[in-house]
Amino acid sequence: MSSHCHIGKTISSHWRPQALGLPFLSPYLQSLGSNFRHGANYATLASTVLLPNTSLFVTGISPFSLAIQLNQMKDFKARVIELQSHGMDHKTLPLPDVFGKSLYTFDIGQNDFTSNLAAIGISGVQQYLPKVASQIVATIKELYDDRARTFLVSNLAPIGCFPAFLTELPHNATDLDGSGCMISYNNAVAAYNFMLNQSLDNVRKLLPNATLIYVDTHAVKLELFQHPAAHGFKHGTKACCGTGGGAHNFNPQVFCGNSKVINGSTLTASACPNPQDYVSWDGIHLTEAANMALVHAILGGSYFYPSFPLGKLCHLHTIG
Repeated sequence: MSSHCHIGKTISSHWRPQALGLPFLSPYLQSLGSNFRHGANYATLASTVLLPNTSLFVTGISPFSLAIQLNQMKDFKARVIELQSHGMDHKTLPLPDVFGKSLYTFDIGQNDFTSNLAAIGISGVQQYLPKVASQIVATIKELYDDRARTFLVSNLAPIGCFPAFLTELPHNATDLDGSGCMISYNNAVAAYNFMLNQSLDNVRKLLPNATLIYVDTHAVKLELFQHPAAHGFKHGTKACCGTGGGAHNFNPQVFCGNSKVINGSTLTASACPNPQDYVSWDGIHLTEAANMALVHAILGGSYFYPSFPLGKLCHLHTIG
């Protein structure tokens, strides 16, 4: 990996490139004002690893699955090489040789897990989760064959702690731990994460020149949800931006920032005045403060498996 730490993102939601001295990465599909000099972000809202063309997937899932994002990356690389071969030095594009030096990050699979939990339950979802891990591994192999060498793969979050899922997924009081998180759903996530880690461990033996790192973001998020006060937060399983109040302040009929007339009354999901006190922003995503805590923990290096000295390979910058 080069010392300037170019990031070629496959998909990501939580990485903060400012810590590497880089600006936010431009979305690949953003046609105006994009600058891909330091990398590209292929992430889309509600994307999945597996193709969303089966009856397993509910509406609202992005058509840009991991396979589509991989093809977008390949197309982007081909265009960069073609332009450079014609002597066109674009200041907003990376140099062609940077693709082999880039850091490829994966943070995907959450929607494969959650999109049908309410309909088919944990056991139903677990039947196709091995395919999710296999597809991630296959994508890494394909990128490796295309000269990519450094990969960071994040595991799945403890969905049993998120206000949205605590509100929508069936459970009873006996399924809640001391912090109010759903035990059965978190156990299912932990089982998938173990399988993903084992899959990555197996593929390392096949890719001798690769640096393939499993990033345990799950452990950090679980710690924030279960012990918010220990990290400067006041609310773990309650959303900042929502409506309805209650233990979780989440209403699936009115998402953050929206208003809707329900039974003759107008409900508005608005932000709380003190988001820095919350782990969850809208019931589904973390707040900026929680993301900051997550990134600081990750960049510390203790959540990389195997150990990956990011602080030695890159000049890390203070983020605040």
